[in-house]
Order: sequence, then C-alpha cells, then structure tokens
Amino acid sequence: MYSILLVIIYLAFISLGLPDSLLGAAWPSMQPGLGVPVSYAGGISVIIAGGTIISSLFSNYLIHKLGTGKVTAVSVAMTAAALFGFSISGSYWQLCLWGIPYGLGAGSVDAALNNFVALHYKAKHMSWLHCFWGIGATAGPYIMGFVLTRGLSWNTGYRTISILQVILTAVLVFTLPLWKEKGRESEDEKEKQKPLSPLQVVKLPGAKGVMTGFFCYCSVEATAGLWASSYMVNRGISAETAAKWAALFYLGITLGRFICGFVTAKINDKNMIRIGQFLIAAGIVLLFLPFHNNLAFAGLILTGLGCAPIYPSLIHSTPDTFGADVSQSVIGVLMASAYVGTTFMPPLFGVLVEALGIRFYPAYLVIFLALMVVMLEGVNGVKKRSR
Repeated sequence: MYSILLVIIYLAFISLGLPDSLLGAAWPSMQPGLGVPVSYAGGISVIIAGGTIISSLFSNYLIHKLGTGKVTAVSVAMTAAALFGFSISGSYWQLCLWGIPYGLGAGSVDAALNNFVALHYKAKHMSWLHCFWGIGATAGPYIMGFVLTRGLSWNTGYRTISILQVILTAVLVFTLPLWKEKGRESEDEKEKQKPLSPLQVVKLPGAKGVMTGFFCYCSVEATAGLWASSYMVNRGISAETAAKWAALFYLGITLGRFICGFVTAKINDKNMIRIGQFLIAAGIVLLFLPFHNNLAFAGLILTGLGCAPIYPSLIHSTPDTFGADVSQSVIGVLMASAYVGTTFMPPLFGVLVEALGIRFYPAYLVIFLALMVVMLEGVNGVKKRSR
C-alpha cells in the first residue's frame, strides 16, 4: 500500500507540472487566431497565478475538512475541467474565465501534496516529488509541440492534457482509501490540528523569515530561467544556442533533484539548503565573469543544480521547524509566497532591463540570493516549535 500511494503522489505531481508550461509553448499558435497583442499572455498568467495564490492561502481549511486525498482529487478535476475549457475556447475572454479554476486547482493540490509528503515520507521522496514536477513541466510543451507539428490546433493539445488529467482524477478517486490508511489519526490528534489563518501563520516565530526566503528562492529560479536566453544573446551567443542553453538550466534542476534524493539520507535539510545556496552563488559568479561564454554556460548549469535542493528541503523541514500540527497552514502560506515571487519578480526585472540593461541579470539574482541566505540563516536560530 505504501509504494502504491507513493506512485499515485508522484503521478499527481507530474500532472501538476504538465499544464505549467503549456501557455508559453502554445501562445505563438494561439495569439494570431485570438486577435490580441502578444503581451496579452501575461494577463492569463496573472489570473492563473492569482487563483493559485488564493487557493494556497486557504488550502489548509479545505484539507482539514476533506483530507488530502479528496482535496487532491477535486483539485486535479478542476484543472482537468479548466484545460478542457481552454480546448473549446475561441476568444481571449473565455481563456481568462477558464484561468480561474485553472489556478484555484493548482494551488490546493500543490500545498496538499507537499505537506502530506513532508509529514509521512523521508526527505528523498520530497526531492523526487519535485523532480517529477520537472518531468511534467517538460512533457507538457513536448505534447503541445507534437500536436502542432502534426498539423492539429493548440486546442487539441490542451484537450490531450485534459484527458490525461481526467484519467488521473479517476485514479485518485479509486485510491482514496489509501490516503485514509496512510494519514489515519485519532480524533484527539485531529482536534489538535486546527487550521491557522494566514495572519496567524505570519505571527509564528520564524515564519516571516521562511516566507521571505521562499519568496527570494522562487524569484531567483523564475528570473534565472526566464531571462537566461536573453542574457546569453546579449553576450554574443546566437538565439538558437542561447535557447538550448537556457533549457539546460531547467534540466539542471530536474536532474539535481533526482540526485538529491540519494544524498538527503546523509545530509539534513538545513545543510542541503546551504549547499544549494553555495552552488547558486558559484553559478552567478561564473555568469558575472566577462571571459569565455562557456563559463556563462557552466554558470547556468551550476545555478540550476543549486536551485534543486532548496525548494524541497524548505518544504520538508517545515513540520520539524513549526510543528506537524500547523505545518499544513504554514505550507499553504509558503506556497503563496512562492507564487508571488514566481509571478511578479521576473516581470519586474523586465522593467529594470529598460533602464539598466540585461547585463544587470547576475546582480539581480545576487540581491535575492543574499536576502534568502540572511533570512533562512536567521530562521535557523529560532527554536523549533514544540507540538
């Protein structure tokens, strides 16, 4: 039963990654038919991100009432419905409308599965969980590209992903008893696990530091990935080569998390985070250096590898830092902080590029990395909260 449930969780996280990069892959094909400016993709992204932030903040209440299994099944079903809605949409306003359940479903399942694995499984499974998200995020654009190269429309690509989500929803519904078996608790224990409001979470000792650290990490990851290609082109590399190099940044994260799963048994979460921060710093230094472009290429790979352990280690350490009784509430707020960083900091850099130039790219990453280190090291000094 243990291994079957773990496979289900991994599949659920692949499904979480599948839609995440679809819009970017499909937009060049969608935009002409919709008759809107290229920049309008940002509007859909903001709607999806807004829904994700809201559902993350309040996911603890749903999970407390329904349980992780039901929330996961309902969330994936919402995502499947939203993707099907995308597939039958023919106008921009319809896509915006379907973006609401798209985001609401993603935030709840993300918070639910992260907390469940943090409570019930070892650190290696948290690393592999996020590795499987990378597989989904990579497979989504591949499926869309496969559909488009066969002469089919982007609607068919979204419908294909929707069908996969529907199949997963059915699997989740049929395996609900496994979640109950793994997460079974006495009534007294359930009574202790009262959900906290976001304001109550912020007041917990160390919460502000972890939230800020999480926000900074996601700002580094999202900005590094989005602007890597542009930075490389500015260094004189061809657009085609730069695009391939930028993709290797994400490959570094995915492979790094796979490798981390084998070493977390010997290195605790705190030190895994420190190793990741050191590797990111080394990668940024190589990006700074004005020498051969191969150094910049190595810098991107190192930055991706450094990003690999930080997200899963921060999540896995949450029950130990704040207590298992409030971990779901805390993780929901952390997910919201993560999505704020991912959504708004890369566009902010785009604004700064107009004034400072793309060469500011490594310095921008350093600012968030330094703040992340300061915040998380400060949290290490806070005593662990007793149950």
